[in-house]
Amino acid sequence: MSIPCSVGITAHNEAKNIGKLLDAMLAQELEQVEISEIIVVASGCTDDTCDIVRGYEQRDPRVKLLEQVNREGKTSAINLFLQNASQDICVVESGDTIPGQTTLENLVKLFADPKVGMTGAQKIPTNVPDHIVGYMSHLRLQMEHELCLEIPRLGELIAFRKVFTHLPPDVAMDEAFVEALVIRRGLEVKYAPDAVVYNTGPETLREFIMQRRRNYAGHLHLVRKYGYKVSSMDNLRVSRIAWEEAWKAVRLIYTLVTLALVEWFARLLGTYDYFVRGRKHEVWNIAWTTKQVERQPEPVKPPTK
Repeated sequence: MSIPCSVGITAHNEAKNIGKLLDAMLAQELEQVEISEIIVVASGCTDDTCDIVRGYEQRDPRVKLLEQVNREGKTSAINLFLQNASQDICVVESGDTIPGQTTLENLVKLFADPKVGMTGAQKIPTNVPDHIVGYMSHLRLQMEHELCLEIPRLGELIAFRKVFTHLPPDVAMDEAFVEALVIRRGLEVKYAPDAVVYNTGPETLREFIMQRRRNYAGHLHLVRKYGYKVSSMDNLRVSRIAWEEAWKAVRLIYTLVTLALVEWFARLLGTYDYFVRGRKHEVWNIAWTTKQVERQPEPVKPPTK
């Protein structure tokens, strides 16, 4: 039997992305999962977001638009979604992201286990890491992925059992509060790394700091008022993961230096062979360690948005 779910998309002025998101959602490859409805909560939109969603409403009866005249925050949008969601399994996705083709399947099928109360997707940035801020976005999400493999810290795209009716209006970190509610009800929180969601990280240092600043303040409020600490607030664990990433960088630099020295030495020997010994190596000594290929490597496909 399939697992039905209600999908909620929170949007504020997402005209540039909402069509791509809905296309991706409607084209999901599903086997064990069924999307019963896709509810877009548009909060205080002043662009064409609502008009675009209305077009999808006419194309597919599962798409529904709920409008909030004023922007009241993501928590308010989620509460409106919860009031209208018909299924026990709810999926919440931010309007500035795009899911992969099998993301909903990999995210929701875990609820076949009745002990699972919440799941979360792996976030993959679409920024090209060719400048410091883009690289920081990549590195931060890579560290977050490593952290989630140990203790889930979910966001951007989550699914959960509707074991509550609403979120408190003073909560900014909605995903973290859902974690707390699910855990306090004795259910498990699972990370689904095969369920990927693509998003674009901040492109400027100012926006990067602004985003991290508000997230940390929201997490501090969650700890102080509700007594719940997300895994990213575990400084010792985060420091260990950061050290592991730093060690990878040290090994890379060491390898590059070693490669340069070995290449220089090999070229020196090649120069000696050609100019002094007159050898062109028409028949060369065989590097026997290269003669066994275990398997063909799979091509790496860069994420596209």
